[in-house]
Amino acid sequence: MNLKELFLELEEHLMEDSKPSIYLDSQYWNPLFRKYPFENLYRLKQTEQSRKYHPEGNVWNHTLLVVDEAAKVRNRSKEPLVFMWAALLHDIGKPATTKKKSGRIISYNHDVIGENLAREFLSYFEKEDSFIEAVCGLVRYHMQILLVTKNQPYADIEGMKKRTDTQELALLGLCDRMGRGKKSREKEEAVIAEFLKICDEK
Repeated sequence: MNLKELFLELEEHLMEDSKPSIYLDSQYWNPLFRKYPFENLYRLKQTEQSRKYHPEGNVWNHTLLVVDEAAKVRNRSKEPLVFMWAALLHDIGKPATTKKKSGRIISYNHDVIGENLAREFLSYFEKEDSFIEAVCGLVRYHMQILLVTKNQPYADIEGMKKRTDTQELALLGLCDRMGRGKKSREKEEAVIAEFLKICDEK
């Protein structure tokens, strides 16, 4: 197997498996997973998160949960393949941005860095530009649900609407929020509904 074959096999599992995490975890120790560009996924397991917000542990654990949540709803996406790649790559920027500050684990700008890394990853395998930009838009703006609903200064509804579909972002955001251990789907869906309501009013 070479890198391209691994990529295509992974893509197949993202689209067909009810739990793509099983395949992903089985490939984690594959030597190819330590080579560029897969190394950026390999590093997720070494990247810890705040247990307050992420009781599931490291970024790899979180990503596996998010991908499985995404698989449950990919048939609701307008572009399922874009959606599933965005679910897998949404936190790819965390290894490069995670640090401890005043005893807290933070990963500021992981969405911005993640957009660049996601573009590099997909470009390596020669995906179409329109496909890459669609995935990268979701990666870049996946934190907007928190920022918009909390009325934070970095909320950017205008920029988000130019580059993404808010419904697709909301679907990804729900998976992101549910991929954090035991979460109330009803509560998280209420947050997503509030996000969409605010976006519609702008």
